[in-house]
Amino acid sequence: MNKKIFISTGEVSGDLHGSLLSKALFDEAGKKSLDLEICGLGGERMKKEGVKILQDTTSISAIGIWEALPLLLPTIRIQRRFYKLLKKHPPDCLILIDYMGPNINIGTKLRRSRNNIPIYYYIAPQEWAWRVGNNSTTNLINFSDKIFAIFKQEANFYKRRGGNVFWVGHPMIDLIKKLPSKKVSRKILKLRENQNILLLMPASRPQELKYILPTFLKTAKKLQLRYPSLIVYIPSCRSVFDEKFRKGLEKYEIKGKVISQQEDSELMPFIYSLAKLALCKSGTVNMELALYGIPQIIGYRVSRVTAFIAKRILNFKVRFISPVNLLMKKSIIPEFVQKNFNEKKIFYKACRLLDLTSEKAKIKKGYTLLKKDLGEEGVVDRAAKEIINSII
Repeated sequence: MNKKIFISTGEVSGDLHGSLLSKALFDEAGKKSLDLEICGLGGERMKKEGVKILQDTTSISAIGIWEALPLLLPTIRIQRRFYKLLKKHPPDCLILIDYMGPNINIGTKLRRSRNNIPIYYYIAPQEWAWRVGNNSTTNLINFSDKIFAIFKQEANFYKRRGGNVFWVGHPMIDLIKKLPSKKVSRKILKLRENQNILLLMPASRPQELKYILPTFLKTAKKLQLRYPSLIVYIPSCRSVFDEKFRKGLEKYEIKGKVISQQEDSELMPFIYSLAKLALCKSGTVNMELALYGIPQIIGYRVSRVTAFIAKRILNFKVRFISPVNLLMKKSIIPEFVQKNFNEKKIFYKACRLLDLTSEKAKIKKGYTLLKKDLGEEGVVDRAAKEIINSII
């Protein structure tokens, strides 16, 4: 039996979740002797899992109104091609993963055309946590046949509004493995006994290289001067960023190393084992660090134009920017946003986390509570099984 699934996602995190789901879909199809083809929008990770990538969308992502303007036309062109393909060769189902703006548009357009392709939304916009304007929501419920929720709050939010929701849990739960010992990790990474790692995870989008990377590098330099045994590691989720990260380390004379995307899967367990602290942007990585128990400081900045429009015109409201704090509805990990995002404030907080056991204990306690709220292992398999059963 031949079946075809289309997936639409963008950005690095979407490509990661798309790859995990695709692998699970192929595995589930194999159990049922289905000949499954998966096509769509994504990136290299999905491609490695056997997905036919129609357009790489990991390079055309941005947060913010001003920052997204140069990407508007390329995104519209891709959407038009994708929509025509869906109409011409309708799949057995369409899976939308994250990538809010483009995916909301494509879902809405398909339903308005009275197309009967089943539409599933996996990793929906975090509308339960933020509001824009008059508190109205996206029309995701109106065009989605089923929403695969990764947060309990998300599931409850859409159920109360009449959505067909299946809570699967957070996919990061499936990725967390026991870390190697510090002794083994130091041997693999060729670090001395007293050396530990300061993780920098500043960017998955081009604009973040401009608005976030320099501040984190300045902070890392100050921390390295105070704690000479700290070695900076920057995992690079996109190969086009590697050289900019290396030049950043050189510019600020920081002892450290850039970990390429190719090295990532092999070396990250050893790096995490020795990580004393992470300076990172907000996003999926916050959840991963939390599940591994690594203390972290979140920083984010967008252009002044975007910040002004969001606050004054769109009336955008969000209490926290990290999914960890959003989920727990309180400050588990420190956040520094816009005007507060500067190296002096981050350096001071970092020193407290590195020096004071009580500061680290607060974060670890929050992490323990967080884990209880994320569901059980088998998240992606549950989603894949539900989807495959629906198209048989």
